[in-house]
Amino acid sequence: AMAGKKAPPAKDPAPAAPKEKPAPAPKEKAAPGPKEKAAPAPKEQPAPAPKEEAAPAPAAEQPPAPEHPPAAEQHAEQHEPAPAPTAEATPAPEEGSPPAPPAEAPAPEPEKPKEEPPSSPLSLAVEEVSENSVTLTWKAPEQTGRSGLDGYVVEICKDGSTDWAAVNKEPFLSTRYTIHELGSGDKVHVRVKAVSASGTSVPATLEQPILIREITQLPRIRLPRHLRQTYVKRVGEAINLLIPFQGKPQPQVTWTKDDHPLDTSHINIRDTDKDTIFFIRTAQRGDSGKYQLAVRINGAEDKATVDIRVIEPPGPPQNLKLVDVWGFNVALEWGPPADNGNSEIKGYIVQKSDKKSGKWFTALEHCTRTSCTISDLIMGNTYSFRVFAENACGLSETAAVASGVAHIKKTKIVYQPQKIPERDMMEPPKFTQPLTDRTTTRGYSTHLFCSVRGFPQPKIIWMKNQMEIREDPKYIAMIEQGVCSLEIRKPSPFDAGVYTCKAVNPLGEASVDCKLDVK
Repeated sequence: AMAGKKAPPAKDPAPAAPKEKPAPAPKEKAAPGPKEKAAPAPKEQPAPAPKEEAAPAPAAEQPPAPEHPPAAEQHAEQHEPAPAPTAEATPAPEEGSPPAPPAEAPAPEPEKPKEEPPSSPLSLAVEEVSENSVTLTWKAPEQTGRSGLDGYVVEICKDGSTDWAAVNKEPFLSTRYTIHELGSGDKVHVRVKAVSASGTSVPATLEQPILIREITQLPRIRLPRHLRQTYVKRVGEAINLLIPFQGKPQPQVTWTKDDHPLDTSHINIRDTDKDTIFFIRTAQRGDSGKYQLAVRINGAEDKATVDIRVIEPPGPPQNLKLVDVWGFNVALEWGPPADNGNSEIKGYIVQKSDKKSGKWFTALEHCTRTSCTISDLIMGNTYSFRVFAENACGLSETAAVASGVAHIKKTKIVYQPQKIPERDMMEPPKFTQPLTDRTTTRGYSTHLFCSVRGFPQPKIIWMKNQMEIREDPKYIAMIEQGVCSLEIRKPSPFDAGVYTCKAVNPLGEASVDCKLDVK
């Protein structure tokens, strides 16, 4: 039991020994009291050791292993060589791991259950390729562990070989790295590993090898505006898409649909150094879907997706029923078509036909529901009904026809005249428009006008200077629609004076007058 306890303290002073390098030092330190020394040794040691002697530390650790067993044997016969590796395993990952000496490679194994190695770096991509170099970018892994990342190691392998070689000697923390001194025309595979105290990640590898030659212009797809939304065509129409792109040297163009290559017997693709043409002579419903376009130069690539929808007229509505007939009205119900023609149903058109004419007339357009009421049908007629479905392509080729007919019955109508209360129409005469004073010229005929109402129709009497004008050919008096007029033919100054119009009926009388001047 004591042997196990003494071993670690004896070990602690050993690394400190190299500072002074005297031979008796281990004996004196170990002999006085292992238990007393055990506590302070670790506290004192980490402070000076990493700062002052960070580099020699690994070198210093290896010699004590062979030196120590003799020192320990002087104090007591112990099985020191057995615990030695376990004691050494503890500091190994902290101080000895970055240079990774071969002797200590198995040492991290006991630590694995405590902590997982980091996960793979993400989004590895080529940023730039020149005649003799390639620049890579990536993103940090999702899991880096508690101790954090020590950095990344970039490895390359020539195409056709399986020998991977690290490009950087020490791990680094940047997520961008340029590999220099590559031969122009070489094809190389690249991968990146994340390294931490707890181990090395699964590498992130570029799918395609990189051809080392200068990319003077990175690939870029210039997707036309009308292809950035769903591109709709009808069945039987041609689909002809021209998509320009940039990139030098000439990019490699790849079309896929749902990650599968295209059927070249049906779809024609033609590429130039500036654009790609996608052509289908007669579109089918099955041509609908998302097509992926990739333009690639050497690992650098740009992608675009083109969403094509091929539509056709919908099928007829289903289960059209005549639900009810009342008065001059009919209620209809139906279900949406089984096939919408690959396009949303916009509405329905309802038509009626009467038995006499046999002609169809539209009763309702753009009906968005699957039921309706048709009104204003003609009494005594028998009607049939049919319904068409409509989508962006147009009306269904056939209609759903209701199985039954609607007969609008004749109903007996009894005419009841409206009773109008009798009204007392009697009223005394009243002038609604008076006479107005007039001035006229000698020898020119003139008229006097006024308006009167009353029931029974009043008798009209004209007077000049309060004297009734009897049958005198000089004057013509008339009454029409309540308008009274007196014509004075070719007046002379003698005809000037005050003229009065008097209206009389059994209920009373009224009068108006005016002055006439003759000059």
